[in-house]
Amino acid sequence: MTPALEPLRRIAAYAVATDDEGRVLLVRASAKSGTPGVWSLPGGAVDHGEDPNHTVVRETAAETGLSVAVTGLRDVLADMRSLPHRGVTIHTDRLIYTVSVRGGTLIDRVGHPTDLARWHTLEEAERLRLRPFTAAALGLSAASADLRPEETPDFPSFYAYQGPDGLHRAQRFAAYAIAADPYRNLLLTRIAPGYPGAGCWHLPGGGTDYGEQPGTALIRELVEETGQRGRLIELLGVASHRDAASLGPEGYPIDWHGVRAFYRVVVDEPTEVTIHDVGGSTSEARWMPLDAVAALAADQLTEVTADALRAARLI
Repeated sequence: MTPALEPLRRIAAYAVATDDEGRVLLVRASAKSGTPGVWSLPGGAVDHGEDPNHTVVRETAAETGLSVAVTGLRDVLADMRSLPHRGVTIHTDRLIYTVSVRGGTLIDRVGHPTDLARWHTLEEAERLRLRPFTAAALGLSAASADLRPEETPDFPSFYAYQGPDGLHRAQRFAAYAIAADPYRNLLLTRIAPGYPGAGCWHLPGGGTDYGEQPGTALIRELVEETGQRGRLIELLGVASHRDAASLGPEGYPIDWHGVRAFYRVVVDEPTEVTIHDVGGSTSEARWMPLDAVAALAADQLTEVTADALRAARLI
């Protein structure tokens, strides 16, 4: 039996880099890690307030000695992993980026959580012990090297803790939908009074639950917020935003860092909008014609909504 472990959440970013021979760059976990000898994509945890694009460049350089540039977003995955030697179970939201190598020389790192960085063909990688997210990102069927908890821990999607400066801080991963119906209407929600961005139009969606995949969370949130049943089409992008002193219903300032994935969703059979989460952060939801959305002033939209609509080329 897996022992009772403290639940934690984190957000991380990883690089898929290939060379001229089509080999992929992998790093090996050292004896200082929870899975020694297991290989994965280079990358690591997103620091509080850090843009994941910067994380993947920083972490790849530290683990491999190579300088890379982000060329695209490949996927967003989530998984749970138990680490009994540390007494924790971790849910990680993993952003997978495609990168190009700008230069540098591969390095070995003695005494670090990863100790080797090497280029491997996909055939070679298939025979390695791989972290499950790495195998999934590369389309390989390697056996899992992770220990999974038998039950999903109870852990809130929003958790504020006291930072080193005494201010409470929170990092949250969320998924949002650019949800359209067959009649060129877009589904928008309005933020309720007392919440950051009150009165602005926002995309339906919200924080993912512990152990939940972002796409699954989004379809669930769509039903809970608006009563609409959608079909996930594609991942459009990821936005990162920090508000160093956000003020919400908690009543005290929070150094807030949100990382949000946004997806294109189709609602094939739109119905009357119904807000099931009464008293929450959503005060109103409606179907709005695309030309009316495009005509909204900048201060009528939340930042993540504007980012997502630009990515979808709707404004």
